[in-house]
Amino acid sequence: MKKNYTYPFTAIVGQEEMKLALILNIINPAISGVLIRGEKGTAKSTAVRALADILPEIEVIAGIPFNLAPDEDDETIRECFTVTGHAMPDPDDVEVAMHKVQVVELPVGATEDRVVGTLDLEHALKAGEKRIEPGLLAAAHRGILYVDEVNLLDDHVVDVLLDSAAMGVNTIEREGVSFSHPARFTLVGTMNPEEGELRPQLLDRFGLCVHVGGIANPQDRVTVMERRFAFEEDQERFCGEWQRESSKLAERIVAARELYASVTISREHLLGIAKSCLEVGVDGHRGDIIIMKTAKTIAAWEGRQSVGTDDIDRAVALALPHRVRRQPLQDMVMDVGSMLGARCATN
Repeated sequence: MKKNYTYPFTAIVGQEEMKLALILNIINPAISGVLIRGEKGTAKSTAVRALADILPEIEVIAGIPFNLAPDEDDETIRECFTVTGHAMPDPDDVEVAMHKVQVVELPVGATEDRVVGTLDLEHALKAGEKRIEPGLLAAAHRGILYVDEVNLLDDHVVDVLLDSAAMGVNTIEREGVSFSHPARFTLVGTMNPEEGELRPQLLDRFGLCVHVGGIANPQDRVTVMERRFAFEEDQERFCGEWQRESSKLAERIVAARELYASVTISREHLLGIAKSCLEVGVDGHRGDIIIMKTAKTIAAWEGRQSVGTDDIDRAVALALPHRVRRQPLQDMVMDVGSMLGARCATN
């Protein structure tokens, strides 16, 4: 059977802001995901699906489909074994395996049961034991949950995502019988603004927001065509040619993940973040916190242990476009830096 290859992330031409936003979320999942807005054919879906090759490995408990970390509490581990029909091994005998962080795709037409999982009520009533079929949220735990055309999701699925994103837990419930499991994931969404906007509650759950458009440089557009043709002609050879670049990128991501905990940010820079959020009318404090985390992650990505002014500026450009207070029917402000500069000039 012929193997299907994914277009390499490192072979994508241009779209540097989008690629940076995705990389930052791999380094630091606490940034809380990214919303990628733009017209069709601008490599949005290609970039997200290409992440699979550069994602790092994590330790998971083998034998159950929940991607649980080895340091998860024993009761949660025991329940996850039980509800899938397996006996819980002795804690010292629990097998730990290394798995790549997963990209789990949530189709726009997915039912709530497919997302949340299903509970076998008949088995529960007859045997007095819970049995479940895990859903997409179980597979996405500690990974990336990708939703293409996220603005077209049904409202009831949006509500499920909001609950899980807020609590870090997914609950499967039916006729008074329930089961909960950890569901902490990085939410990545792509959308075409011409097809409608997102509900404000879901929009705010994305840590970063970028807008992508078609490439204006003719030479770069030719490169896009050449690479796409080469990939379709011989996927294996094309991916092999980009393997070295992909490996180097993956290694740099791992190094940045390790460095992140050592990165410091001054109180002066924190004050600058707070002023930027106030100047553009950001509600609440999530924007401030996301900018701080993003700036520290950018510094780690660049191999530095302290945050600089440029890191703050880049973080503001990524974290504030969807948080700027707008009038009804007003378009999203994507160039927040220019907006801040204009306000400073008039003051």
